[in-house]
Amino acid sequence: MELNSLPTEVILGDRSTLGHLHLNWNPQPGAYLEVEGQTYLVLERRHRYRLSAGHYHLHQIVLQVQKFDAPTESSLLNGRWVVGDISCLYNARSELLRCTVNPSGPCDRCPDYQPLLNEA
Repeated sequence: MELNSLPTEVILGDRSTLGHLHLNWNPQPGAYLEVEGQTYLVLERRHRYRLSAGHYHLHQIVLQVQKFDAPTESSLLNGRWVVGDISCLYNARSELLRCTVNPSGPCDRCPDYQPLLNEA
């Protein structure tokens, strides 16, 4: 059985089970996971093994998660939340810093807004 086809149990911080999933990626602590439209932050990843024919085999992955409410004026970019408007050239693409020109924000009505040009 491939690692990414293993059943994954998702447990909320209060030890209630959110569900059993089959994920096509291997989330590590610090990653964000979406379950039924809600975003969760992965706090811990554990493996459960089963003894079969004298050998231990990875049987299940357990993720302990915490409910995550995205900050206002943020976007999900490559699996992580970044602050500010990512369509702006000056956006820092950081979880901590909004912008190189206007770090305290806000992004809407910013006089320095420059649209990000897509290079072909």
